[in-house]
Amino acid sequence: MWQQCLVQIRKSLSEDDFVRWFKHIEAVAFDGAVLKLQVPNQEHYKYIEQNFIPILRPIVRNVFGVKARVTYSIPKPSAEQQARGYATEPDRQTIKNPFVIPGIKKVQFDSQLQPELTFRNHIEGDCNRLARSAGISISINPGTTSFNPLFIYGNSGLGKTHIAQAVGNATKERHPDSKVLYVSANHFQSQFQTAAWRGELNDFIHFYQMIDVLIIDDIQEFAGKPGTQNIFFNIFNHLRLLGKQIILTSDRPPVELKDIEDRLITRFKWGLSAGLTPPDHQTKVSILQAKCSRMGLILGADIIDFLAENIKANIRELEGALTSLEAHSSLLGKEISFELAHRIMQDIVKISSKEVNIDLIMDLVSEQMKISRTQLLSKERTREVATARQVVMYLCKQHTKTPLTVIGAAIGGRNHATVLHAHKNIINMIDTDRSLRKHIEEMERKLL
Repeated sequence: MWQQCLVQIRKSLSEDDFVRWFKHIEAVAFDGAVLKLQVPNQEHYKYIEQNFIPILRPIVRNVFGVKARVTYSIPKPSAEQQARGYATEPDRQTIKNPFVIPGIKKVQFDSQLQPELTFRNHIEGDCNRLARSAGISISINPGTTSFNPLFIYGNSGLGKTHIAQAVGNATKERHPDSKVLYVSANHFQSQFQTAAWRGELNDFIHFYQMIDVLIIDDIQEFAGKPGTQNIFFNIFNHLRLLGKQIILTSDRPPVELKDIEDRLITRFKWGLSAGLTPPDHQTKVSILQAKCSRMGLILGADIIDFLAENIKANIRELEGALTSLEAHSSLLGKEISFELAHRIMQDIVKISSKEVNIDLIMDLVSEQMKISRTQLLSKERTREVATARQVVMYLCKQHTKTPLTVIGAAIGGRNHATVLHAHKNIINMIDTDRSLRKHIEEMERKLL
């Protein structure tokens, strides 16, 4: 009668699921009401109860009667049962660690985590709050929350790897004896191929089954690799049955993954899927301030605000901008001014700014330096008026594409040589007159 049940169960499941979870189950007793099935261990029957009862119950009642119910018997595994493929606890002393470099023995377990990627140096915002909060909860009690697996997704550069590794580092701090492992999907694939080629697949599987918190980065890289997907499916099931924690990252949510088996995608949805979005302005300001502090870089509030306003894609661009500013400051000996930041940023991202023209510049200089527009266009040569006029020419040359002859003609009928002289003179004054330099930087900030 149980064999009749197995025939119907086989038709309702994939071949892999049937062979793994039902093929070797034996019916050991039936008293007319209770069917006792022999399973290899507690985790095996728990998995059946959690995943296959909607299939198993109606089939058993159809064959054994509408009042039939199922119980389980768990014997001590015999040698014969082990030979049939029942799961047993591996001998941890004999398992080969795929992270060990060939020829080097007695290598301790390495989590492959970067110690600097922690929650302490991670900035929280609306863009990442769900994933971050779930990660902190997991690090306190890994494997016991409903966030298993934790599936973090989002575009490149938004901080998926930082959060995933921060969970690992926080877990290691709270649970020093736990085995935490971070590995990229490509590295996992490479290890699997090497193990298959060397005939060491059992060691490979057993090693990953020992992990307490497994972090796989860029899981979308498994697409189109059925062998890797199958081996990971088995590892995933084993870890989750034992209450171990799984954390996955991807560039897209589970429902948008392509060429990944449905049975894996279904399991990715079991826990929490948390998406990351580009940070808002205030979060970018906080990130820039934190990174400047770690780099020992001193930037004015106007420069930080300017960077946050114009970098819209991801956090990596923020880091790239700071690295460029630091290089110009330390290698070229230049003070980081607003003008320098603007010039560097033009090589990194498209600057969103209003159109700058001669009239706009003259109005701004007139307002800031308290010199009327009539005075700027006159022949007056007092120090204050001459300096303001030269500042207008300097800013026009710096921030417009207007020919020098046109600039000179617009400012009281001067020629191009006068504009060049004014530009050079202001550059020299900026190097020696701190007050004028700050004045010009403020005008450039408003201008841009």
